[in-house]
Amino acid sequence: MKHRTIRGTVQYTSKKPERLDQERGREFFTITKQSDGVKVLQAHCEIDDEPNVIRDVVLAMNPDASPIDCSVRLSVGDKYEGSGWVRFVKDYVECESHNQRDGRITQKIDIDKPVKWLQAHPIVGDALLMRIYDLSQGPGKTFFPDLLLTSPDHRGATGPLLFKTGFGIRYVGEEEITVKAGTFQARHFQVVDTAGNLPEEHPPYNLWCTADDDYLFLRAGVEGYMQTHYELVDVQIIEATA
Repeated sequence: MKHRTIRGTVQYTSKKPERLDQERGREFFTITKQSDGVKVLQAHCEIDDEPNVIRDVVLAMNPDASPIDCSVRLSVGDKYEGSGWVRFVKDYVECESHNQRDGRITQKIDIDKPVKWLQAHPIVGDALLMRIYDLSQGPGKTFFPDLLLTSPDHRGATGPLLFKTGFGIRYVGEEEITVKAGTFQARHFQVVDTAGNLPEEHPPYNLWCTADDDYLFLRAGVEGYMQTHYELVDVQIIEATA
């Protein structure tokens, strides 16, 4: 099998009454599945809300979505905020980074089992995260401890650095949905049980991804004080021919 690339755009909008459906950011991404099953996600993320956030992420994952390595560069308010590199090996995770608040940081976290997911904050990555839920158990909820973030901030606007957390994933079921990029058979998930794991509890989060092995992001919405909406607006699949 040769490599296969999915390229697309996610639009960020607001659901607050005073700015209903106004664009508040965007994300341009590629996901390349190599012949060895490794996936490499590249995402350029822009949040327009002040202070604006620009984030560039390259994240490599094993076939089960567990992370291999990741690089993040972050600007906040149109100024450099930080950059970092993370690597996962059998017994530990290491991070070398620099940010405006803390300067140069070296982190090493010992582990006794593989980390299931690194959340580097691209929205399209939220859908790939849903792969860690075991679909064979059907609709239900599973709590996943010992996950890692590159920032505990809900906008991913700090760091980057390694932050331990855990949360639950609830699988609601399958349904057909239509987004700007087309009509798809989708799986509906919710991220839950964030209280106590983050500096501030994340508002309720609903997400839909394709009901296939791609776990391609389709649509999501965050409630509470955020009231944000995310939607896939275009997508292209490129099959390698050489």
